[in-house]
Formats: sequence, structure tokens, C-alpha cells
Amino acid sequence: MRAARLIKMVLLLQSRPSMTAAELASELEVSERTVTRDAQALSEAGVPVYADRGRAGGYRLIGGYRTRLTGLGRSEAEALFLSGVPGALREMGLEDAASAARLKVSAALMPSLRDASRTAAQRFLLDAPNWFKEPKTPELLPAVADAVWDDRRIVARYLRGESEAERELEPYGLVLKAGVWYLCARVTGHGSYRVYRIDRFTAVEAADDRFVRDEEFDLPDFWDERAEQFARSILRAEVVVRVSPGGVRRLPYTVDPQSARDALEAAGAPDGDGWVTLTLPVESEEVAHTQLASLGPEIEVLAPRSLRERFASDAIRLAELYRARAGGP
Repeated sequence: MRAARLIKMVLLLQSRPSMTAAELASELEVSERTVTRDAQALSEAGVPVYADRGRAGGYRLIGGYRTRLTGLGRSEAEALFLSGVPGALREMGLEDAASAARLKVSAALMPSLRDASRTAAQRFLLDAPNWFKEPKTPELLPAVADAVWDDRRIVARYLRGESEAERELEPYGLVLKAGVWYLCARVTGHGSYRVYRIDRFTAVEAADDRFVRDEEFDLPDFWDERAEQFARSILRAEVVVRVSPGGVRRLPYTVDPQSARDALEAAGAPDGDGWVTLTLPVESEEVAHTQLASLGPEIEVLAPRSLRERFASDAIRLAELYRARAGGP
């Protein structure tokens, strides 16, 4: 443990012109007396740690004792620090490793670039979870993440509907989508890649052997393809609607954006009032009712008849509600 602390102390001193004993003690989570002893140990080991005496004094490295990461411009250095997503790293159990890595990079950068981590943090923040949703870290996420980084097979049990299934998987990658963690994995012996929600895993056991990763597998491409397939697969029904010009602008924000764009492109010319009639793929009549209701009077459902009657009933109830209260306080 002391060796790791001594290395961290050197990296801290490389990343800043000087640090007081109190600052080092706070960063290293030790006493100032321990900082003094560690500085002496480093000096005896040949690391040029120099102590400035007095109230404004502190510790610093002399003689240019540092390793520089050359060839990086400011924008490149700032982009490097954007690669860490604190919340996701913490949930995977990698926060300490990421912190150490950032410290090492900071220490290696040229002095003019050492504020890159601060400037990047003040300009970009990834807040992955959805609004009005309490994020919950899957209990088995750290175990799955360890297997992903180590290319180690796992035997996973997971909920599938009302029953539980077991698979031996080759875990290729993790995806955090709108606050939900997914595992992209290849089923051992089948060669097919599948996606699993990690919060549905009930047990994960790492195998002794590692798998040979397919170097042609590209996680971003795979996820984009599967996400599109999933979005298409759940759109099993269709509704026919008339949409006002204002509704046309809002439609891609109300239903699946690509489906809305495709339906608008396939629609005919607007009628005399500027309204467009189109056939829209939806997940179900129930979901369509919830989604399209947000457009209010900017949309008219033509088919199916049952959905049109549902909207007509809503309209009557709303009219009665507001009419009843029109003369009230």
C-alpha cells in the first residue's frame, strides 16, 4: 500500500508546481507526518523531492523530473478527459482505476495542458438516466463488467418472462442506454450475438477460461443495428391519421422518429387546409392512444375505428369537463 501511495505522491507533484503538506495529506488520505516521511523516502530513493520551508512552503520536484506525453494539443487533451463517465465507471467498479489513470495522464502532460481535465469537466457532463426515473445500479453489474474487461466467459441465469433461463455467454461489451445497462454477448457454441438487460440477471458466475474475441466485432455498429431492429420489431400495428402543419412538426417527437419521417415521406400532398393524411406504424392501439393524445387537436385519427371512437370519447369528456367549469370560480 505504501508503494502505491508513494507513486501517487510523485504523480501529484508532477501534475502541479508545488503542494503543501496539508494538500498532499488530504489527497493521499494520510497525516502530514506521514507525508514528511514519504517525501524523505522518495528523496532517499533518488526522486528529487524538494521541501520549501516557511508558511508558503511545500513540496515540489526539481530537475525536470517528469515524463511528458508529447504530441497532444489542447483540444485532444480535453477530449481525452471526456472519455471518462464518472457515474458509469462508478457503477462498474472502475472509479478508482479511472481516477488513477486521469492522474497519470495529468502528470505526463505539458504544464500548459494540465488544466485540460478541469476545462473539459466544466464544458461537458453526461447525465444518462431518463427524467423522473430513479437510477438503480444492477447488483451483478460489477461482476459482468469484470468479465467483459477480462474476456472471460460467464454462466448467467436471467429472467425470461415468468421463467428463468441459463446461458453460457462470451461478454463482448456493455451499453448504458437511458439509465439501463445492457450486455452484448455471444452465446457460446451458437455464434450468435444477443443483448441482455443486466437487471434481469439473477446469477453470474465467471468461468475459468477466456474466450477469443472476434476482432471484427464492432460494439457501436452492433448496438446501432440491434437498436434499430428492436424499434422496428415492436411497431406491429398501424393507424391512419390526419395531421395539421403544427402536428407534422411535433410528430417525430411524439412517436418513433424514423417511423414518423418514413410515414411523412410516403404521404400524399396536403389537403386544402394543409393537413396531411398518413399511415403510421405503432406498437399497439393502447400505446398509440397515449402517444397521439399529446398532439391534441393537431391530429385526427381515421382508423382503426376503435381508436377513433376512443379519441372521440376523450373529446366529449373534455368538452363536458370544461363546459361544466366554465361558469365556476
